[in-house]
Amino acid sequence: MPYYTYAISSLAHNYIYVGISDNPTRRIAQHNKGYERTTKPYAPFKELLIEEFQTRAQAREREKYLKSGVGKEFLKEIKNNK
Repeated sequence: MPYYTYAISSLAHNYIYVGISDNPTRRIAQHNKGYERTTKPYAPFKELLIEEFQTRAQAREREKYLKSGVGKEFLKEIKNNK
């Protein structure tokens, strides 16, 4: 079963969230509906990035990278170019 690393950007605030899931479409919908305590104040969101990986461990490594300083800069560039 594939796993995905995803990044979403708040439409109302300067906030980017990165996570992993086996179903990113469902997960992003949960964030937009306010089901998650950490992201509820920042909803609604738009999708920035979804990447597919063969294992959860690979997706987790990518998530950790995207949460690093270099990864955050990468996501900000994507956000600014959309």
